[in-house]
Amino acid sequence: QLQACGGGLVQAGGSLRLSCLASGRTFSSYFMGWFRQAPGKEREFVATLSRNSGNIYYADSVKGRFTISGDNAKNLVYLQMNKLEPEDTAVYYCAVASQFRAYRFDQPRRYDLWGQGTQVTVSS
Repeated sequence: QLQACGGGLVQAGGSLRLSCLASGRTFSSYFMGWFRQAPGKEREFVATLSRNSGNIYYADSVKGRFTISGDNAKNLVYLQMNKLEPEDTAVYYCAVASQFRAYRFDQPRRYDLWGQGTQVTVSS
């Protein structure tokens, strides 16, 4: 079970920090990451952290503004979002790839566990 929190309403240029806790059972994972979905749009990749290599990947649209980090021992992943823009408004989902699937890390199908989503609204 994944529980995400930290969303809210913020003015453009502001910051928010999202947190996601993976609880309920112990599992290993390939990736822990974040996706977002704006109204009328498909779910899109934001950032992910490889549990094995420690490599981090970002969508071009958030590079330099967002930072993903994690605590492997506690099954926590964070998303620090700075310099927020109205275009960042969306429901943000944390996701875990706990099993191998033949999809890229930036594809939703790579992930088998999903949180409930937390709303982020950025006003102009």
